[in-house]
Amino acid sequence: MKMTFKAWTKKAVLVLSLAFILVASFALVACGDNETATDTGNDAGNDAGTEVVADDALSGMLTIEGSDTMVNIAQAWAEQFMEENPEVMITIRGGGTGAGLASLINGTIDFALASRDVREGEFEDAEAAGIDLIENVTSYDGIAVIVNEGAGLTSISIEDLGRAYRGEVTNWSEFGGADQDIVLIGRDSASGTFAFFQEKVLGDDDYSPTMRNIQTNMGIVTEVEGNPGAVGYVGMGYVTDDVVVLAVDGAYGTVEAVRDGSYPLARNMLMVSDGAPDGLAAAFLDWVRGPGGQTIVEEEGFVPLD
Repeated sequence: MKMTFKAWTKKAVLVLSLAFILVASFALVACGDNETATDTGNDAGNDAGTEVVADDALSGMLTIEGSDTMVNIAQAWAEQFMEENPEVMITIRGGGTGAGLASLINGTIDFALASRDVREGEFEDAEAAGIDLIENVTSYDGIAVIVNEGAGLTSISIEDLGRAYRGEVTNWSEFGGADQDIVLIGRDSASGTFAFFQEKVLGDDDYSPTMRNIQTNMGIVTEVEGNPGAVGYVGMGYVTDDVVVLAVDGAYGTVEAVRDGSYPLARNMLMVSDGAPDGLAAAFLDWVRGPGGQTIVEEEGFVPLD
């Protein structure tokens, strides 16, 4: 049957109306999508506000060198700080306090790790090189005097410790211990711990030539663990259950005794800089002295600032 012109016109109008409705529907959906995309973009922008400050995010490199006593804690600081600031690279090297200060004076590093105070001669060398050495305290430490249980001793005075390390007394029985020859273990001469212990215990005197010089704290612990007559000195964070820690002048290196100075072998742990740190160096030092860095100080067996 043939369609009349009137019927055909009605059908065409219906088709066009349906087409218009479909087009309008797609337009609304598209508009909704655009609004969603815009919202997402705004949300992302707001979230990035914290990261924006992408332009202000920390980036760059630091090189830190020095005290072997501090190298483990410095590595832990660096790893955590880099995790929190992915655009930052921090290199940590040991080698001893003296080596770190020499590199800082030569202008090749950003911080020297120091387990003793800077010496007058080092200040003079720095001044001659145009370097302004600033001692930044990061934490505290107590040097632990450790012996093998074969020594038969639980405490010692600074005076007797000095007599032993000068070589004036050679058997533990003279201090009320076992009839066992004293085996002296100490750090190498580049170590800040070597210098600090010498100053506090020996005064102006030299170590006995029989002392075995060991490069690391853990090396000393291992030597003491394996020798019945051995005595050594290490940062308190390196003490193990396999050695005996001696009370010195009646005091142990507890957190309280180290912080208040009543333990005679307490000392500052320093990051030495050329002038007041700025930029990335200042941000890292502030972080080390803040809650994040001080938590690591405690975890590593040292004494936090507060």
